[in-house]
Amino acid sequence: MSAELVKVVIDDREVEVPKGTGIVETAINAGIEIPVFCYEPRLGPAVGACRMCLCEVEGMPKLQAVCTMTAQDGMVVRTAQTSAKAAEGQNATLEFILVNHPLDCPVCDKGGECPLQDLTFRWGPGNTRMEFEKRTLEKPIPISPAIALDRERCILCYRCTRFSEGVAEDGQLIARNRGALSLIGTFEDMPYRAPFSGNVIELCPVGALTSTQYRFNGRPWEIQNVPTVCGLCPVGCNVHATIREGKVRRMLSRNHPQVDEGWLCDKGRFAYTHLYARDRISDPLRRSRRRGFDELSWDDALDEAERLLGEAEGRIVTALSGSETVEQAYALGKLLRKGLGAHTALLPEETSSALDAYRLPLSAIRDAELVVVLGDEPVSERAPIVDLWIRAALRAGAQIEHTGDAIESCRRLARAGDGLGKRLRESEGAILIWSAEEGSGGAHLAALAGQLGFDGKPGSGAFHLPSTPNGRGVADAWAACCDDEAEAPEEIGLLLVSGDEAAADPNVRALAERAERVVVTSMFQGLAVGWADLVLPGTSYLERDGTYVNLEGRLQRLRRAAIPPAPDELAWISKLAERFEVDLPPYASAVFAELSELIYDGLPFGEVGEQAELRTRSEAPPAELPEESPQTGRKGELRLIRYRALFSGPAVARVPELQFQRPPPEVELAPEEAEARKILNGEPVTVSHVAVKRKLRARINPSLRPGIARIASEHAGELVGFVDVRKP
Repeated sequence: MSAELVKVVIDDREVEVPKGTGIVETAINAGIEIPVFCYEPRLGPAVGACRMCLCEVEGMPKLQAVCTMTAQDGMVVRTAQTSAKAAEGQNATLEFILVNHPLDCPVCDKGGECPLQDLTFRWGPGNTRMEFEKRTLEKPIPISPAIALDRERCILCYRCTRFSEGVAEDGQLIARNRGALSLIGTFEDMPYRAPFSGNVIELCPVGALTSTQYRFNGRPWEIQNVPTVCGLCPVGCNVHATIREGKVRRMLSRNHPQVDEGWLCDKGRFAYTHLYARDRISDPLRRSRRRGFDELSWDDALDEAERLLGEAEGRIVTALSGSETVEQAYALGKLLRKGLGAHTALLPEETSSALDAYRLPLSAIRDAELVVVLGDEPVSERAPIVDLWIRAALRAGAQIEHTGDAIESCRRLARAGDGLGKRLRESEGAILIWSAEEGSGGAHLAALAGQLGFDGKPGSGAFHLPSTPNGRGVADAWAACCDDEAEAPEEIGLLLVSGDEAAADPNVRALAERAERVVVTSMFQGLAVGWADLVLPGTSYLERDGTYVNLEGRLQRLRRAAIPPAPDELAWISKLAERFEVDLPPYASAVFAELSELIYDGLPFGEVGEQAELRTRSEAPPAELPEESPQTGRKGELRLIRYRALFSGPAVARVPELQFQRPPPEVELAPEEAEARKILNGEPVTVSHVAVKRKLRARINPSLRPGIARIASEHAGELVGFVDVRKP
């Protein structure tokens, strides 16, 4: 049913818009600008705090803050462009804002990108009538290691506090006092420790909230913004990488309304400085006959790699990290599988193409009627933007259900008599989200969606939250090189470890102990030096050209923002491939062209686009629900849920500004489990499994279900399975 259209006249221009459209958007449709500061549609209903949008509205005696008004039939509006009264009002508003605002534009980080600066030139007074001294305040105030606050620049638009309260819902950024004494600060002056805190820097229309990493590091006329995609989690947020003198200086969000809506987590925003870590590897390293490693030239390194690969005689196992581009994974697979006959790979995680039949954009979560999360791992840790979409759905009136054990929930929801399963079948806008580590999660979720009849409902869909940024793309590219996958050899002649995430994986380290030789591609010395035979410098997602596939199944374009200190992986893989008579170009576009004919229907590299479209749904393949039964522990034991914390991993470990965001050493318990063990919140406890013990602090989490204990992997150590939790 189409919305009712109404006619509105703005500055003598008649425009027809759906009833209820905001006047600011209506004016944009008419080609007219109404200046705003506090107005930001993504933050919810307008509050009319700054009064910059004052206009004359026919039939109303006073000027109106039109950002709070919606289009009604016959409404007549006059902006400052045609109304002297409105112009006087906007002029006075800017004069009032500038009464105490410091005139430090030449040294302010917002200078040249500042809406206040722009609107003052276009709408404000040409001089000032104020002769008294401006108010000064303490500056800058570090509200967190990553964000600095200059209170004297603040114009009290409340964008930042509205984001904290109404979007991220962390409630940590607040407005204190009233009137002329109003100030922005954090709750009880605690550090702003929230996964999306950095968004307030971009939301701020002045230089009040700035990045401690970027302060005094660049001016608008010295920088370039490269459109690319964040490669630190499976969401694939669209970003701009700001470049100055060949180096990445900051990360900005780049609104893709279907993927991220312009929000960016702090890991994606601040972790770029890992590119310049002190232990960054820039030259190949080979284990020396003496203790330690020797640097090699690239020619010598390729000679050594050729020798090690040849001596392995096909007994090669490849450990992939899931952070490689689609092109890198394909190139490596083509070299190893067609050039050396090595078919064995340790993929970063199990993936399934069956979910393509239930593909939807992430924005569909916000518009859903019912959202069901399967699994006990925090959605905010696996895919933080998905958590924001879920919160938006809840605010819009959707029902949100968390079912706990993912595999058991699949079987239960598929039963005809299950109440929640019945609601899922009846809903035209239901969303399933798999947030668990269990293998074959995508296949299980697709089977459940099929049982619930989602294939005939365009408004219903399913999302599997991977643990790696490009696990699906890597798996598809690797499979495209060879149809069959051989069993792992009993004796591993060579273990090839691709990427930092794989190099940091304890399972890969255990595999390395069985291998005769180990070759590692890594960015950092601390990960591989000491146990590898040959280390080749790796690159970051910000130093690559290529493509990633995100958790929606959306193919997105990476663009190189910075030049790496060593040749990228495609370059040396191509050189190595020549030695084994494998034709492999060193350019991402050429590799993609070959791969696209196999799995992407011949899509040209250039048509992936800056804002990639989501491919259409495929037919639903037959799939079966999981049959395995959940394991049970001994009486009194709790099932351990290990999760990979968002603020963890090799990149985060090398960013000082993010260390305060890392998870504390604690075990989460449901209130019932804590009460049964007489454990209080914050008390020290011992978590044990057989001979393995860990001393942690207890955190009681009311949203956690009974029967489980949840610990971040970096603090869980060797704990697995079922654990005993008790006071020491």
